[in-house]
Amino acid sequence: MNDPKRQFYSMDVSVYDFKTSEAAASHGYLMPVLMPLLQTHASSKRVFELGCGNGSTAARLHAEGFSVTGVDPSASGLAVATQRGLDLHQGSTEEDLAARFGTFPVVISLEVVEHVFSPKLYAERVHDLLEPGGVAIISTPYHGYLKNLALAVTGKMDGHFTALWEGGHIKFFSRQTLGTLFNRVGMEEIGFERAGRIPQLAKSMICVYRKGG
Repeated sequence: MNDPKRQFYSMDVSVYDFKTSEAAASHGYLMPVLMPLLQTHASSKRVFELGCGNGSTAARLHAEGFSVTGVDPSASGLAVATQRGLDLHQGSTEEDLAARFGTFPVVISLEVVEHVFSPKLYAERVHDLLEPGGVAIISTPYHGYLKNLALAVTGKMDGHFTALWEGGHIKFFSRQTLGTLFNRVGMEEIGFERAGRIPQLAKSMICVYRKGG
């Protein structure tokens, strides 16, 4: 018998087909912001990556001296990622990740939350993966009043919020709504940056949240 809750939380990971080890285009503007945030807020170089894709971020962090454990639901992504010799595994927020991997001082998750059916479950998994006082660094496409107004005025709203992208974005966050999501699981914002373009029209935002001690 099908479990309707599982159907609600599941996603068709077959649409995330990674063929190469190349980093996504978003890494070009995310990495220059992520690395200083890690230096500022991370108390340890032991990191868990939720949504590691093909391992490109984990490989970059590994080269900077970080010890990275990561999961991703995409079989093709993990097939590429495991060739890098990193500690990356197939997994998703459907399972109790903390029971499987333990807890970490730092969790990162880049351009993932906008793809999940249950943001609440996602935030709970991030919270559970963190040690008391640990920090989560979360990036997602930025949405603010001026950017949304610019999209509307230039006729690009349909393209930006397209419903035709298989496996595409199904949630769209502002700084306030993402903060509310993590506040509800007992985490507070301690850092915020925009990445890509000028701040008002930024491509993404990167938020840092701390779990209570």
